[in-house]
Amino acid sequence: MSRRAPRVSQRIARWRVPLGFVLGAIVLWQAAPTWPSLFWGASVAAIGEAIRLWAAGHLEKSREVTRSGPYRFVRHPLYVGTTLMGLGVSIAGGSAVVALIVLAYIAITIPAAIRAEEAHLREKFAEAYDAYVQRTSTPMIRRFSLERAIGNREHHTVAGLIAALALLALKVQLSLP
Repeated sequence: MSRRAPRVSQRIARWRVPLGFVLGAIVLWQAAPTWPSLFWGASVAAIGEAIRLWAAGHLEKSREVTRSGPYRFVRHPLYVGTTLMGLGVSIAGGSAVVALIVLAYIAITIPAAIRAEEAHLREKFAEAYDAYVQRTSTPMIRRFSLERAIGNREHHTVAGLIAALALLALKVQLSLP
């Protein structure tokens, strides 16, 4: 991979949250939710958030290569959860335009974030990360910790999802165009 590719990935990864807020406003404006779309979308998004919460409750960010909880099964469970949340929001939005925006956002930002994160982990943990990727490292035994999840600021993601779904519900309730 060229040196340019990691820099592009790092820029996209760095801007994914602010871009998400801007696109979130556009998604809300373009959404045409119904109670059934909101129910099904919220259900999918809740599964995604549950995966994120589980992962955040095991993650010791930048201190180790975490190998407990969902990290035993998937390299990037936070991104799996985020993808499911995005799919849930696109379902809840009840609009092809919303689905296109959300899916494009996911398709561009998640792979970039993964590339940037993997470059950082390889640089910081070298052989330990390579062993994890190759599935030759020993899984860790660690219990889920809500305190750890809060330390990883997962409550911000929970609040953001609740706010997004509440705004979509308000749009249904008020029957806004």
